[in-house]
Amino acid sequence: MIKTIIAFDFGTRRIGVAVGNTFLKQAQALTVISAESNKIRFDVIATLLKEWHVTHCVVGLPTHPDGAEHEMTLRCRRFAHQLEGRFGVTTTLVDERYTSAVIPAKRGQVIDAEAAALILQQYFYENL
Repeated sequence: MIKTIIAFDFGTRRIGVAVGNTFLKQAQALTVISAESNKIRFDVIATLLKEWHVTHCVVGLPTHPDGAEHEMTLRCRRFAHQLEGRFGVTTTLVDERYTSAVIPAKRGQVIDAEAAALILQQYFYENL
């Protein structure tokens, strides 16, 4: 069975979003959610989950280069738990160290969605 997976590069200002499936195992940058309100953010996420018939979510987990956790690590864990609680969808955390360093410098918010695509591609590589 082919499953659609959506990935998030969580940030306090923006959330990068990418999508892919277990058949092609190719991640594609989708959009950036830049709403300030959590209600609006989760409304957009609900729409994306429904539109893409998502069966699984992946959230990038930032840590220091040595793997030590920091404030954003905890925020990303909380975001992943909220996805599971609100939408009943299984969520996996994926190490996102160095994903932003791999993406060529660009202007605007495109980098957030591309970072989400790298996170999802890493998930495919490690898990499927």
